[in-house]
This record gives sequence, C-alpha cells and structure tokens, in this order.
Amino acid sequence: MNQLFQIGDDLGPEKVISIYHPKPGLRAIVVVDSVAAGPAIGGCRMAPDVTLEECLRLARAMTMKNAAAGLPHGGAKSVIAADPRMPVERKDQLIRAFAHAIRDLKDYIVGPDMGTSESDMARVHDEIGRAVGLPREVGGIPLDEIGATGFGLAVAAEVAQEFCEFKLAGARVAVQGFGAVGKHAARFLADRGTILVAASDSGGTIVNPKGLDVKALIELKNKGKSVAEFRGGERLGRDAIVGVDCEIWIPAARPDVITMTNVDSIRAKLILQGANIPSSAEAEERLHQRGILSVPDFIANAGGVICAAVEYHGGTQSLAFQTIEEKIRENTRAVLAAMRDRKVSPRQAAVDLARERVVTAMAYRRF
Repeated sequence: MNQLFQIGDDLGPEKVISIYHPKPGLRAIVVVDSVAAGPAIGGCRMAPDVTLEECLRLARAMTMKNAAAGLPHGGAKSVIAADPRMPVERKDQLIRAFAHAIRDLKDYIVGPDMGTSESDMARVHDEIGRAVGLPREVGGIPLDEIGATGFGLAVAAEVAQEFCEFKLAGARVAVQGFGAVGKHAARFLADRGTILVAASDSGGTIVNPKGLDVKALIELKNKGKSVAEFRGGERLGRDAIVGVDCEIWIPAARPDVITMTNVDSIRAKLILQGANIPSSAEAEERLHQRGILSVPDFIANAGGVICAAVEYHGGTQSLAFQTIEEKIRENTRAVLAAMRDRKVSPRQAAVDLARERVVTAMAYRRF
C-alpha cells in the first residue's frame, strides 16, 4: 500500500483501481490518469503479461496524447491479464465482467487496444452504454477497420520528411508489428509512394529489398496468418526487423521494443512510433544522439483516439479523417519545429507541448 501511495506526480494519476472476480477469472487494472480536460478516453489492453507499471505509463501517454491533440478528454488505460486468443465465449464473459466492474467509473470511456476489438467494445457498450471504437452496426466508427491510427502515422511522415534528408516517394519502410496499426500505416504510406521492404509479427520477419506487395501481405494477415508465411521475400527471425536497412522504421507492437541493447542496430532516418511507449527513455535519447528523428508516440499515433473522440461526440467517419489530418499535421510540425529551434529532443518538445495544455486545463478545475 505504501508503494501505491508513492505513485504519481503533479499531473496524476487520479485513480488506480484493481479488479478481481474469481468466477470468470477476471484480473484487471484501471488507471484514470487525468480528467482535467474532460472524461478520460483510453483503450483496454488484453495480454497475459500486463502489469501495473505498464498500465500507469500507458495512461499517462493517453493524457499527453489527448492533450496534445486538443481533445476535451483526459487520459486513462485499462489492462486485463488474459490471453486474447481464448475461445470467443470465454472472452465474452471476461469483457462483460470487466464492463460490469467499471459501470460506475463514469469518468472513464473505454476503447479498443491490443488484444481487444470493436466487437469487444460493442459488448462493453451493451453492458454500460459507454465505449468508443464501436462497430458500424451499433453506430460506431470502427477505427481499426478504417486504419485511423495508421492514417495518422502517414500524415506525421509527410510533415517529418521536411525535417529529414529524404522524401516519401521511394522511401523504404520497415514495420515491426504488422497488425491493426502497422498494416494500415504501410497501406497509407504506400499510397504516398513509399516501398515496404520488411514487416514482422510474432511469427517472424519477411524482407525484400525490392519491395513487398502490401495489398497481398494485408490479405494474408487478414486470413489470420503470419507475415513469415508470405512467399514474396526472405524469411528471418522476429527480431531481425530491427536491423533492416530503411528510411522509415515503424514500431507498432508492444511497449519497449527499442532498448539500449538494440538501439544501435537500427538503420533508419525516421522512426514513427505507432505503438504506445515503444522505446525506453534512454534508447530514445540515444536515437536523438545518433541523428535519427523519432516522432513520439502520443504525437504520431493519436489518430485512433482522435477518431474515438469524434465518434463519441456524434461525428462521422469523414469528419474523423479530416480531424486526424488537421490535428496530427499541426502537432507534428509544432513539435519538430520546437525541436529544431530550441535544440531539444522530439520527446522533450512533445512533452512540453502536452504538459502545458494539461496544466492549463487543471487550472480551470476546482480540484
């Protein structure tokens, strides 16, 4: 308990909730980091090895992301300790039990994240009437289906090229985590003239310096297969993606995939952080020292939560894409210009931007 009370700083978190229901075997954590700007939006992540520390860090990332995007929402995150590949009936029980447990936590609006889907959010909404990232059939904008986060990454890349020594046309791309975010990022970047040369998932890495067929690779993934089964390139181990020679490297999987043990193996000019907290702080600073531009997660991958906020406030899919483009383009340019002018790291520039907005919002609140 004493350790729990030591968690936090001047921004939050406001609530840390542990959930346990023995009958369905539900073990979950909810962290509401901040509601200074409004009710908190944040995804529900499901994985066997989730931790309190991970949930705390992800919730803070959501606070910064929502603030940087200028959304009327604070940040939160929840994690469920379970294997998302369980039978559908079993997962349905856990998701509904989780929804029931947070029914009175009205300052938390839950959305999909790694291991959960639009269908899961439909079940949450059915239980408590409070969720985003819903299927079309229940009035939602399915952000994973339309590739909202991947679209935002492509917009961030358009701005970032102004601060790099290459252009998107002909730029080589490597995607670590070719899933809901990574495959759409590859698709939207390909529309802008890039060449996908490598992709990885839990099954391995596929590499082709001449280019991979993005459409065919996505079709393979949509059938539930690994990119390692693709026949259009050389199959390598899962971690081989780190050292692929490219201009743009996109981490779009779990946290902390870039560490001090592998950061010097990265051979890219630009990193677009598609995953939340994909790099340790030390590794991110090392990237900056090496002259590799890394656009921070809560700036580059905010497309999903921007889409969720548009949905929550009754907007349309076309409005969501328009808002994503406007906000990510503006914020990426603001952060990278501050990096250049103030001679600080992209992370520092992004944190300063978001923190100022959170503190200003807090000043308007009574408590």
